[in-house]
Amino acid sequence: MVSAPLSSSRQNADSKAKLRLWIRLLRASRLIEANVRARLKSQFKATLPRFDVMAALYRKRDGMLMSEISRFLMVSNGNVTGIVDRLVLDRLVVRSQRNGDRRTSFISLTGKGRSMFEAMARAHQGWIDELLDDVTIKDATELSVKLKSFRSNWEGEA
Repeated sequence: MVSAPLSSSRQNADSKAKLRLWIRLLRASRLIEANVRARLKSQFKATLPRFDVMAALYRKRDGMLMSEISRFLMVSNGNVTGIVDRLVLDRLVVRSQRNGDRRTSFISLTGKGRSMFEAMARAHQGWIDELLDDVTIKDATELSVKLKSFRSNWEGEA
């Protein structure tokens, strides 16, 4: 019988442990996201991308260029345009030109949009608290710090 060297065996076990971690993170993320999507739809008749655009605009009270929203959300301008068009129709955001330049659209929440987002954000926070109820504050903090350090290792690669 031929066996792999100990170091190779250890590397294989390490690789499998990391793969299991990735699968668990992915599964947890997908389950939470599916739950949040369903609740946004049923309680607010909203989509997660719509919530994300409104959240970005809420953080930037003075508004954002379409290109800034796209970069912030890491999606194409085309994806953001469709969402913003619907938000404009619903009078939740306003679109204006920056310095009269018709090529650039500047987007900001209306008062109605701000109120709507605040209601969605409160509900969203409650859903996440409920879904992660079994996670201790200590574990949440430690995991967040660890995942943030992973992200900083990967930044610039995509």
